[in-house]
Amino acid sequence: MEMVELLAQDGVVANLKASSKKQALQELSQQAASLTGLHERVIFDVLLQREKLGTTGIGRGIAIPHGKMQELERLHGLFARLPKPIDFDAIDEQPVDLIFLLLAPESAGADHLKALARISRLLRDDAVCEKLRGADDPEALFALLTVPAVSPVG
Repeated sequence: MEMVELLAQDGVVANLKASSKKQALQELSQQAASLTGLHERVIFDVLLQREKLGTTGIGRGIAIPHGKMQELERLHGLFARLPKPIDFDAIDEQPVDLIFLLLAPESAGADHLKALARISRLLRDDAVCEKLRGADDPEALFALLTVPAVSPVG
């Protein structure tokens, strides 16, 4: 699964203004509602339920909140960069400034897991994260997230 299949150009928020985990999830739910056509409260509730199972703050300033929703027909991704890191109860106790939200249909099964793995693999790359943190333009962020890295020849 390629990132361009998960993430739409308008699914990138370059400067998400949030001062808490809850506020970030509310803002992201609002953005996701406009992308999916679902009500933002339904999305927010699904994300909160998932957070109650354990934090989606995976460390190194990154969070991957996610949830499954019966109403969805396909996977939806949303990326946000926060100009000021927030406490997200991350496993390494570090504040979060890069958030990739993933919403999947209830029936997604393996596709949901593959998408989470793909997002995680991309955001484990320190060079990618450094570039994401240095960009404040939605188009630049979208390109960094969706253009496959070119390996040097040699």
